[in-house]
Amino acid sequence: MSFQRVCILGSTGSIGCSTLDVIARHSQTMAVYALSAYSRMEKLAEQALQYQVQVVVVPDGDAATQFIQAYGKGSLPEIRIGEPGLIETASDSAVDTVMAAIVGAACLAPVLAAARAGKRILLANKEALVAAGGLFMDAVRQGNASLIPIDSEHNAIFQCLPEASRHHIISEAPKSIRRLLLTASGGPFRTLDLNDLASVTPEQACAHPNWSMGKKISVDSATMLNKGLEVIEAHWLFAMPADKIDVVIHPQSLIHSMVEYIDGSVLAQLGQPDMRTSIAYGLGFPERIESGVGLLGLTAMGRLDFEEPDFERFPCLKLSFEALATSQAACITLNAANEVAVDLFLKRKISYNDIPRVISNSIERVVGMNTPALDCLESVLGVDHESRIIARGLCSSAA
Repeated sequence: MSFQRVCILGSTGSIGCSTLDVIARHSQTMAVYALSAYSRMEKLAEQALQYQVQVVVVPDGDAATQFIQAYGKGSLPEIRIGEPGLIETASDSAVDTVMAAIVGAACLAPVLAAARAGKRILLANKEALVAAGGLFMDAVRQGNASLIPIDSEHNAIFQCLPEASRHHIISEAPKSIRRLLLTASGGPFRTLDLNDLASVTPEQACAHPNWSMGKKISVDSATMLNKGLEVIEAHWLFAMPADKIDVVIHPQSLIHSMVEYIDGSVLAQLGQPDMRTSIAYGLGFPERIESGVGLLGLTAMGRLDFEEPDFERFPCLKLSFEALATSQAACITLNAANEVAVDLFLKRKISYNDIPRVISNSIERVVGMNTPALDCLESVLGVDHESRIIARGLCSSAA
């Protein structure tokens, strides 16, 4: 394996920290060149010191001051600021691999820059594909970049693809594949009485049964909106039409996803619910490297269960399939309106059941507008911005 210099965009989040953990196990073959963070400057300084990085990217001058104060004595890394700093760093000639782990639309510009610069991109950000799938995949092809999905579900599918398909960007679904099967835990409300969903609290929604995640993604798991976004991502990553992508609830979260072939074979990727598995796969590809993840105790688990998702219980999943079938603008609005609604739910401004209502009504309004051709980042961000304004207005009405 050739030596890799890695840039981690979003290093203080869970994906970023797990990436650093894997890299620390392979110091002979990889090093951290650059890190970025939005708010946790003390944590960023601790990471920068430990890994002796060359570059850090922070949001503004105040954050730079906080970083310098937290860094203490020693030779400071180069400090770059804001979106221009992210773009410069993601496309830096000294960088081989970019871990794209920034949450939200802030990741779009740097990940596009990384694609156009021909980097190996380990994609852990949803917006690059949900909001700008066509634009991003075109940039990957034009820049001859490598793209490996890091979300456990898409990474599982990637591992189960025909070998030839894993070494280039898929522009047409392999004819040997019948369908993709994305697994979902079902979240904390899989068996809750439907009448009780209206009174669900943020604390209940954030209590995921299997994964340790941030509050926003935990709510998305509870509503299964996260799985809907993954359906849209799978469409772009694997050139797969929506009618060949299915979701199946698998409460144990041991099978991370599956690929069914036309001969009836189903290939599944299993493992502990630990993101270091897919991160190590991305960093080591095409080889496999140590991740630090423990053995999978199948005999201790004893059983694997599967269920069909109930769209009455999980209306956000249905909305996601409908958005994919409608337009890219609908997909942008699905994501943007959900972010607005979940934020206000966590602040107790709207109810749990208001989340799908706000998303549905936002999509209806945006689809009825004359949206521009989504052939550049500015037009994508314009629809995202307008969608958030609409969603906030709907949330105010629901409050």
